[in-house]
Amino acid sequence: MTHEFRFCPQCATPLAMVVQMEDSGEKARLRCPACNYTHWNNPTPVLAAVVEYQGQILLARNAAWSGKMYALITGFMEAGETPQEGIQREIKEETNLDTTALDLIGVYDFQRMNQIIIAYHAVCHGDVRLSPELVDYRLYDFDKLKCWPAGTGYALADWLRTRGYEPEFLAWDKRTE
Repeated sequence: MTHEFRFCPQCATPLAMVVQMEDSGEKARLRCPACNYTHWNNPTPVLAAVVEYQGQILLARNAAWSGKMYALITGFMEAGETPQEGIQREIKEETNLDTTALDLIGVYDFQRMNQIIIAYHAVCHGDVRLSPELVDYRLYDFDKLKCWPAGTGYALADWLRTRGYEPEFLAWDKRTE
């Protein structure tokens, strides 16, 4: 387990893994031995969208990815916005598209990244202009989509089922081909 926090944000003392009794029993967490600050390390909410554009699904490739994987539009919520506002903002920032319809697909566990994914189906219109964060996009027919067996891939699979398609999952090692 890696820790991003090394020092107490209140008093700058190095944090230590300390076991304490909590409501659910003993729990080891990063805690400050000087002021008793606790780093809760709660999951971060991440927003994702199955973007329907011109009757197809838009998947994009992130500039930071070494492989050729294309994925859903995703991003972090900002303080003061609802999940719906946040995913519409992310879609606009990353693709320049306007969202005209938005429906919740579901909420998904992504423990590997310590995230909770809130996934939506978004019907979008406009002209695609990618942000510098993305290097390419592709449009896929519903029956040609392949899901990845993690995080947002499960959201895409659930959405495909609502459209009458049985999702096909990629083998884990095929993600970067």
